[in-house]
Amino acid sequence: MRGPTMKILVTGCGGYIGTTLVPYLLRRGYGVKCVDWLAFGEDVLGHVNGEPGFQLIKADVRDIDGSVFDGVDAVVDLASISNDPAGELDPELTLSINYRARARNAKLARERGVSRYVLASSCSVYGRQSGVADESTEPNPLTTYAKANLMAERDVLPLAGDSFTAVALRFATVYGPSRRMRFDLVVNAMTLSAMQEGRIYVEGDGMQQRPLVHVLDVARAVAMMLEAPRDRVSGEAFNVGSDGQNYRIIDVAKEVQAITGSEVAFRGEVDKRSYAVSFRKIRSLGYDTLYAVGDGVRQVYHEVLLGYLRPEERWWTVKWYKRLLGK
Repeated sequence: MRGPTMKILVTGCGGYIGTTLVPYLLRRGYGVKCVDWLAFGEDVLGHVNGEPGFQLIKADVRDIDGSVFDGVDAVVDLASISNDPAGELDPELTLSINYRARARNAKLARERGVSRYVLASSCSVYGRQSGVADESTEPNPLTTYAKANLMAERDVLPLAGDSFTAVALRFATVYGPSRRMRFDLVVNAMTLSAMQEGRIYVEGDGMQQRPLVHVLDVARAVAMMLEAPRDRVSGEAFNVGSDGQNYRIIDVAKEVQAITGSEVAFRGEVDKRSYAVSFRKIRSLGYDTLYAVGDGVRQVYHEVLLGYLRPEERWWTVKWYKRLLGK
């Protein structure tokens, strides 16, 4: 499917994943049309603005009409209120963007002749599991964010047919540097606090489990789904990550400690979310990750140290949404 004439529409292109995915797709020869309301600033796309093949539409995904899909070969739908705590600030807003807008736009895309639709979902749909969850495991979403992802999957995947490939990607918890940085994700947060305070904070006892994946490995998985044979992926959900990066939170802290030398400090309550995930299904397509947690820690450390990444209020999702929503 890949080629210089292929046009990909990316919603949420100004987000943590989107600002890495867009240049990745451009380097692979795709044309990229972006739709984003740019809640985190217009500068987050400064590294691609003006590049050949890049087009930006500043808009709310809830308001776009079918014409935005004209001439588009595939859609990568990333637009969302982007984590569990942020999703609870205004559950109705979360459902309107993360569920209803996605379901609506997938149908519009199919009606306009788009041939492939990649839906960004999350391993958070597993919620709390006693064993290792795979794509056949019954989901157990515990938050509005997770529930909206699952609802979107259940509306979008059945749209798959002979002329429309629909696939959902359940991302592990992402880490690593990005132009729209997030210091509220566990690896990034621990690295920053180690640098600023000499402490690595662990919530509760740290025994809760979480799968992890580097942001560039997420971009690679998305590209794979754009290029994979339709009969291997259409109508399917895939976990995105690697079996070797199922971590207890305390072990993430130890990785950060080994690199930064900072002390580990416990605080707060145990997170109810805890799950380990199998990535065998996506590995069967030939996917594997390039980066490990230690790589992400070193990258974030380096970017902050040199001033390429500066801690700003907008890099903490909940803080920024509270400001935008007047809460």
